[in-house]
Amino acid sequence: MTAKIAYDEVEVGTELPAQSFPVTRATLVRYAGASGDFNPIHWNEKFAVEVGLPDVIAHGMFTMAEAIRVVTDWAGDPAAVVEYGVRFTKPVIVPNDDQGALVEVSAKVAVKLDDKRVRVDITAMSAGQKVLGMSRAVVELA
Repeated sequence: MTAKIAYDEVEVGTELPAQSFPVTRATLVRYAGASGDFNPIHWNEKFAVEVGLPDVIAHGMFTMAEAIRVVTDWAGDPAAVVEYGVRFTKPVIVPNDDQGALVEVSAKVAVKLDDKRVRVDITAMSAGQKVLGMSRAVVELA
């Protein structure tokens, strides 16, 4: 499989389709089981508050994975992402209600590189706060 987006059809500033990802306590439990990360800050409200957090928070790696989905969906192939990195700036706080939290992700092509690659800058927000900083992916296009 290869990227479905052609390098020649992309300009600096091209915006990728934005997406929103709901996160509930049930989502966190499923992720904990899949990842093996059972740190109680991700599921135990009492513990999270005792260690100074406002509430249960989403796993950083889960947030990172949700954010890159905007890029992989756009490219049409997860393997097209050849580099990806972020800084965790704020936690995604997940209340114990029917709504949970929402991670809103947008992205745009920031630089056209050599070898049919582009750098995509990603913005991930939750509750009006940027939750990932320096979130960038290098994508190899068709």
